[in-house]
Amino acid sequence: MELKRSATLSLITVICAAYLINLIHPAFEQDLFLIRRAILSDGALHGVGAGEWWRIFTVALVHGSIFHLGFNMYALMVLGNPLEMAFGKARFLLVFAISLAAGSAASLLLNPSNQPSVGASGAIFGLFGALAIAGKRIGADVRSITVVIALNFALSFVLSGIDWHAHIGGLVGGAIAGNFLLKRPTGRW
Repeated sequence: MELKRSATLSLITVICAAYLINLIHPAFEQDLFLIRRAILSDGALHGVGAGEWWRIFTVALVHGSIFHLGFNMYALMVLGNPLEMAFGKARFLLVFAISLAAGSAASLLLNPSNQPSVGASGAIFGLFGALAIAGKRIGADVRSITVVIALNFALSFVLSGIDWHAHIGGLVGGAIAGNFLLKRPTGRW
């Protein structure tokens, strides 16, 4: 019997494993968090502006606390499973990656150059955007999705230390990616 692992579960597994590695090896975080340009603890210049482009994606592997990780992984599970069923694994992963990149781009563009950012929430907000676009196709209540997006976005301003720029970038990136992928015939990707 062949076991099929969902892309959603695979993402959750990788992100949680990275969190555990960070607990064992705290310096791991400095190699992965998103930052445009700064001198870090080793005295060297680091960041996307210094050629470390991978940080655009590895930011999703680093979380500020177990609660931060838990909220993001719960949201990924709740949003990811129906989106993966609607889009298929490859397209779902593409929406996740585009959302993550768009969230990171907004964070890099709008935050101070030496401000680090952590977490997968840019990609999570992108999944919200894709779900809002694909909602009717998968039988979701689009109005309730809009309320959840608004509540989560409002929390970005109430709680300190949240990179709301990444949330906006991810939301827009996910909505655009979701809209584009819904218009493409399935067999062509």
